[in-house]
Amino acid sequence: MITRYQFLNAWVKAHLDTERGASLVEYALLVALIAVVCMAAVTTLGQAASSKFSTVGASIRAAG
Repeated sequence: MITRYQFLNAWVKAHLDTERGASLVEYALLVALIAVVCMAAVTTLGQAASSKFSTVGASIRAAG
């Protein structure tokens, strides 16, 4: 039982000293920021596109 504990203890200590967790958090924040920017762009451009399509649709109905 002692050897399992020592192995687990050594394994945990070795993995706590790495910087993988920090880079994972940075990537997660980057993905979240990109998602927010994409949502804002789609919302803004979506409203503008909807307005243009409504104008074109109204023009086609009036002409036809």
